[in-house]
Amino acid sequence: MYLKTLHLRQFRNYKDQRIDFSAPKTILVGNNAQGKSNVLEAVELLATLKSHRGGRDRDFVREGASEGKISATLDRTNGLSELALTLRIQGRRTVALNQESLRRQLDFLGVLNAVQFSSLDLDLVRGAPERRRNWLDSMLTQLEPIYAHILQQYNQVLRQRNALLKALKNQDSDALDRISANQDSELALWDAQLATVGSRVTRRRSRVLQRLAPLATAWHASISGKTEVLELTYAPNIPLEYDDAASVQQSFLDKIQQRRVAEQHIGTTIVGPHRDDVDFAINQTPARAYGSQGQQRTLVLALKLAELKLIEEVVGEPPLLLLDDVLAELDLLRQNQLLDAIQDRFQTLIATTHLGSFDAQWLNSSQILSVQAGQINTC
Repeated sequence: MYLKTLHLRQFRNYKDQRIDFSAPKTILVGNNAQGKSNVLEAVELLATLKSHRGGRDRDFVREGASEGKISATLDRTNGLSELALTLRIQGRRTVALNQESLRRQLDFLGVLNAVQFSSLDLDLVRGAPERRRNWLDSMLTQLEPIYAHILQQYNQVLRQRNALLKALKNQDSDALDRISANQDSELALWDAQLATVGSRVTRRRSRVLQRLAPLATAWHASISGKTEVLELTYAPNIPLEYDDAASVQQSFLDKIQQRRVAEQHIGTTIVGPHRDDVDFAINQTPARAYGSQGQQRTLVLALKLAELKLIEEVVGEPPLLLLDDVLAELDLLRQNQLLDAIQDRFQTLIATTHLGSFDAQWLNSSQILSVQAGQINTC
């Protein structure tokens, strides 16, 4: 797939900016806080409807405007697609595909595929489990757009169940020991729904990690000169002995029963995929606790290269690669590994403060754009 044009209107610090991409590699160069990352963020939003930087829709809209719009033209093997995402200060966002408004945002996902790699991703190893869950979920959303709906369902059930547990917690201790039949029945209802939807999340996360792990291990071996072995292990919150839906749901319900008293006393759900994690080990040593900074950067680079390969395998076309000021965080060896892996195989958008990390051949084959205060010009 190839991104031909990107048009930003009242988005972040851009008033009205159109970019025509004329090479497989585009380098956005400029000082910090000029708008380089905003361009990559716009592409990420078109791919996943989310930003790794977080924020509400109103945060994306340029100050003084009521709405912002991101539109793009994408060339894929099945033809051209026009995508548009409108973000509002008040009211819901809307999406359109080929100038036709879509009722379900789910139908917008999967049209554009992109892998984002920023300095924030270097926190994947040492960061909180939520960081790794979000990474998995973002990848799954692109590989299997229905997953976004499943995850939304799970979060809705989780909020409802937490509300009930909080209400039970606020009762006096005697009342807590004798939950009414109605409350017990209501809790059992939410238990069943949580197990049904939650098992779908757990099984999909497990399967995608099984496919990603050998790719990441191979990349890691290549980057480390075969001196280190990377292991990725899914650490679900519930036992996962079998992959069939019935077995996973039953494991889910069994653990809920085991932790029921604890949940009622603290007033929140402690069983489910919202407590999952991913374990990384280098030569059988936990990377989070013992990996050096260089090892951790190699690990994350391997993950991102594996993510590119997996999306390409599943989708049938190479996704876009978005490098947000990450080259400065990598030493020369890792920079060269990344740049060699990219070549002209993946359309790549790179945000950087200087061009010193690129050799002459790369610069000669790249489109170089200067970014200054929300204005983009050809160098």
